[in-house]
Amino acid sequence: MNRRRALRMMLLGGVATLRAPVRAASQSAPQADSSDRLYDPSMVQARSAATAADNDAVVKALEQRLKCTCGCNLDIYTCRTTDFTCSYSPALHQEVLGLRREGKQPDAIVAAFVSKYGEQILMAPRPEGFNLAGYLLPGAVVLTAAALLTAVLWRRSRRPLAAGPEELLPPTSSSSSVSPADEDRLRRALADVAD
Repeated sequence: MNRRRALRMMLLGGVATLRAPVRAASQSAPQADSSDRLYDPSMVQARSAATAADNDAVVKALEQRLKCTCGCNLDIYTCRTTDFTCSYSPALHQEVLGLRREGKQPDAIVAAFVSKYGEQILMAPRPEGFNLAGYLLPGAVVLTAAALLTAVLWRRSRRPLAAGPEELLPPTSSSSSVSPADEDRLRRALADVAD
């Protein structure tokens, strides 16, 4: 056997070895049924063609103030333009458009939604009554904590170092195991550091 033939056989054998696991994996993979697909077209809601009223800036601003009732915690506009499986947001959008066609102002439309669905339809609670605590309390806590931290740091920076090197040593007693030579050496070292 010559070198070329040996190299050719080694190369073909290596390729066959590499292809065998790929072929085995593709043959053993289970076939996915339609319920396992990430995107299921049957779930998409039928939508009508978009009109100028659908993209009106006032309608968009209104829908961004109101929460979708499907449980996604998105506003109506975001839910209807991103989640095409939601059946709630198109109905709520049509309700907004209907009230807008009746000539109602944006605040009246929001009030109509609140009277029908309750205050949980709002993306943010109204700043009145107990709801003010949710708006004011976090800011008050942060400002109080900042004031306390500033006061503590200011007091610490203004406190003079009253203790001299001798006062930093623990009090000596007759039962102390430190020799007078060690005490003297420690006092000199502290005096050098203090200077």
